[in-house]
Amino acid sequence: MTDRVQAALVGCGAIAELHRWAIEESGAPIDIVAAVDVDPARAAAMAAATGATAYTSLEDAIASGTFDAVDLMLPHHLHEAITLRCFEAGLHVLLEKPMAPSLDACDRIVAAAAQAATVFMVAENAQYWPEVVTATRLVAEGAIGEVVTARACAFIPPLADFYGGEDPWRFDPVQAGGGLAIDTCSHWLRPLRMLLGEVVEVVGELGHPFPGMRTESLVRSLVRFESGVVASLDALLTSATLAPEVLFRITGSEGEITVEAAGTCTLTTREHRRGLVVGEAAGYLMSYPGEFVDFAAAVLHGTPPAATAAHSLGELRTALALYRSADTRRWENVWE
Repeated sequence: MTDRVQAALVGCGAIAELHRWAIEESGAPIDIVAAVDVDPARAAAMAAATGATAYTSLEDAIASGTFDAVDLMLPHHLHEAITLRCFEAGLHVLLEKPMAPSLDACDRIVAAAAQAATVFMVAENAQYWPEVVTATRLVAEGAIGEVVTARACAFIPPLADFYGGEDPWRFDPVQAGGGLAIDTCSHWLRPLRMLLGEVVEVVGELGHPFPGMRTESLVRSLVRFESGVVASLDALLTSATLAPEVLFRITGSEGEITVEAAGTCTLTTREHRRGLVVGEAAGYLMSYPGEFVDFAAAVLHGTPPAATAAHSLGELRTALALYRSADTRRWENVWE
């Protein structure tokens, strides 16, 4: 066992640049030694930025024998086949969420991971979002009394790196498996699960206001948790100019906790009527470094990650239940 993870970045698009930065920012013991993309220019650019070797074929990269782990960042419909190949090669796998667009595909991936007996982690960076971690601690400490309800709001702009180009894969229901519900909402639902416990059912409506996007670009939903607490979860992709928004609002019997886009967690109670900022301002992007510290610890030391790969199915199942709800116009069980 070496003291550093030798990793390949597979898929060198927009999210790969964030992952590259996060590995460097975190100081995690990970060396990027291979950059793999079917687009030679993208593979070459990532290789130049990291000192890695560029490949346009995963098979050629695996044949090099230079890495023991992969960071898979691909359109959702490719997740199953590529992940299974990596397990077959005996590699540790960090797989961007969702695990796959269907539960059947996820079952096959989980089975292959168990057989490979290597580390398998689904990359849900919101698990490490500093303000959410702080808010979760405050809730557990009873800072706002008993939780009454919560609200999560993800109104986002169409960033060119993710939604630009002639026909982005996220616009295609075949490649993406869905729209905001299966993709962006994951980053807002994981914090709700951290704050409120496990989700049990969901009801909602979907819309398609963003031009050209064939998957849903508007989500309005209510989510019920095992505790009985009901939270709202809303998402919108829009090029409109938006007012400042609170990303999360957790309301309790004795106060509120809010997480703001500016990167602050604020506690408002009778003692802190003007709001007390708790912890240092960080922001959503600072959720990524912790992901790689966790993955490296799992690979090098066998440390259990903060959340298992199976836990990530909660976000996927909620999205799939929301799709059913949009058709049936009623509450749908997440775990049926």
